[in-house]
Amino acid sequence: MDRRTFLRTAVVGTGTSVAFGFTLWPEAMGYPAQTGPSPYGSLQAADANGIMLPQGFTSRVIARSTQTVPGTNHVWHSAPDGGACLADGTGWIYVSNAEMGLGAGGVSALRFDSNANVVGAYTILSGTTRNCAGGATPWNTWLSCEETDRGYVFETDPFGVKSAVRRDAMGRFKHEAAAADPDRKVIYLTEDESDGGFYRFVPTTWGDLSSGTLQVLKEVNGVLSWANVPDPDGGPTRTRKQVSGMKVFNGGEGCYYRNGTCFFTTKGDNKVWAYDAVDNTIAVAYDDNLTTNPPLTGVDNITGATVGDLYVAEDGGNMEICVITPDDVVAPFVRVTNQSSSELCGVAFNPAGNRLYFSSQRGTTGSSGGGITYEITGPFRTSL
Repeated sequence: MDRRTFLRTAVVGTGTSVAFGFTLWPEAMGYPAQTGPSPYGSLQAADANGIMLPQGFTSRVIARSTQTVPGTNHVWHSAPDGGACLADGTGWIYVSNAEMGLGAGGVSALRFDSNANVVGAYTILSGTTRNCAGGATPWNTWLSCEETDRGYVFETDPFGVKSAVRRDAMGRFKHEAAAADPDRKVIYLTEDESDGGFYRFVPTTWGDLSSGTLQVLKEVNGVLSWANVPDPDGGPTRTRKQVSGMKVFNGGEGCYYRNGTCFFTTKGDNKVWAYDAVDNTIAVAYDDNLTTNPPLTGVDNITGATVGDLYVAEDGGNMEICVITPDDVVAPFVRVTNQSSSELCGVAFNPAGNRLYFSSQRGTTGSSGGGITYEITGPFRTSL
């Protein structure tokens, strides 16, 4: 029996699939991603920004915390975290959370023209606490999530026109990330607790998050189902303690939906999960214990490219963004050097898919005021 077959046989549990192949058509059963060669080749020596990249790729510093964004009068926020890109005419907007405590959090935005020049920067949310990750919606808003006990979700306007709105119906818990599923008209939510849940919010009206039902994934006798959370306010009993049989996840982090599957990460056990919303099954798509010399540890934010690749940022490890390919190979794509006291976050592609944005939350200083936001350009593949 070869190693991959052995791993698959050893890991399959009652009612739980092991992993998925990450294709652009209906997902097929596969194996947990294994260490292998990157489709982009090996990492080259660090560039002038201290970034190691494959041949043909380049990095650019876009903004630095506590400093004015070049070409604007906006001071970039400290501790940049989760982010996303949204189309803006022929250009795009990159939004970025500020994971600052005690009401010092929020969200800022960078506006780019069609030539990737920064033409504006501004605040779209302020006065909140520990805005960690979040998710974009199909109606072009950004959901910014508070990673604090009984934290809220705020719906913000990346274009800077409408005021941010707190979405109480989405529940109060230690929020991490959000991912919109337009097929089932729900929003998936992760919880950053060692005994956290995996939630979905079902709006009363799709496109309006002011009311709806919060549900949590449960597993009884190997069968998955969604159960209503009786008290989304989370007080006095926290949401993760309200539903018997809730499936527990160890430190929910990033969340990304594509083609009927919601991928999310758990930092406590260094896993990437794949929830198949079509068949209502769940899979371990990556586990650092199930491959030799695992390149991906400290899993955190996650995003994807249209070709089918997943990109997972590390909080810890050796400060890499790793790629997981549709044929279940995991390999480093970016390594940030001399910033071991930081973490990588906010991974997001521009609408064309030829520029990748991310932040080093504490940069070279190791403090929240040392954050650096980068752009990576190069020959991202458009076909397999």
